[in-house]
Amino acid sequence: MPEGHSVHRIAAQFRRHFVGKRVAVTSPQGRFGDCVQLDGHTVTEAYAVGKHLFVVFDSGDALHVHLGIYGAWDFAGDVALDDTAASAGGRMGQTAGRGTVVGAHEESLASIGAPRRTRLRMGESDSDRDDSAEFPPEPVGQVRVRILASDAVADLRGPTVCEVLTPNGVERVQHELGPDPLVDKSGEQRFVDRCRATGTPIGRALMNQKIVAGIGNVYRAEMLFRARLSPFAVTKSLPEETLRELWRDWVKLLKIGVTTGQMLTMDGMSAGQKRAALANRDDRHWVYRRAGDPCRVCETPIVMEMMESRKLYFCPQCQGVST
Repeated sequence: MPEGHSVHRIAAQFRRHFVGKRVAVTSPQGRFGDCVQLDGHTVTEAYAVGKHLFVVFDSGDALHVHLGIYGAWDFAGDVALDDTAASAGGRMGQTAGRGTVVGAHEESLASIGAPRRTRLRMGESDSDRDDSAEFPPEPVGQVRVRILASDAVADLRGPTVCEVLTPNGVERVQHELGPDPLVDKSGEQRFVDRCRATGTPIGRALMNQKIVAGIGNVYRAEMLFRARLSPFAVTKSLPEETLRELWRDWVKLLKIGVTTGQMLTMDGMSAGQKRAALANRDDRHWVYRRAGDPCRVCETPIVMEMMESRKLYFCPQCQGVST
């Protein structure tokens, strides 16, 4: 499931290519009849709160999307290399003219969300380009909603949530969500208060979107290791400063994720190590997906256990877990 940084990047794509433009909104698969309320209106704003995307129209209504495990946005048309891609040296993929790219969900510019092959392979070989393709391209697969501007198109497939909300509806959804560092100036105190009010393990609390918005399995594991904190420590028993330090680390990691397009969670890397981390997921994390491998700090084998049906990775030595 895409974590918070990916959804903020999707919002940035909409701001760059759709805000200020009148768009046609359709449901090629025919399962989203409510989209007719948005058709012919102008996109005025796009933003993310945690894993939730809100695309706002001049009618006041908003398209609310949660990608879930299988959802993805595919962008095509005059989709330029955005600031995120430029800062990553093009490692997120290349786009030109009327193209999309092939790439993993964490690194692909044109298809952001669940991993998928897109319509046109581009990047390493000009022979893979199809500059003769007409715009807009025909929808491919089960497209729940298509947003079409004069020069760009966004196709949504497989979301968990796709709905039209009034301003009051948007407010209700956001009220239920925990704080997001990029949109909530009082987020640190809200995070501390919500953690102190529950007796759940911190490894569970960080995944609870009502406590903090945007954290998924990768960031959960990495943040707890960086804090040398047991995933099983009960939130209300943790010192307030420990919770505040967790929040501040989330602010830092989320900003890195939005800037680079990748979940880089290891500090103190040399230039060579950073290049390797940007190129290879296996060189990017302290504990995530490293079960059985030696801890990068103490060489104790990393452990994987299940917590609420999700894989939880940790170092029992560094994080003080009794096994």
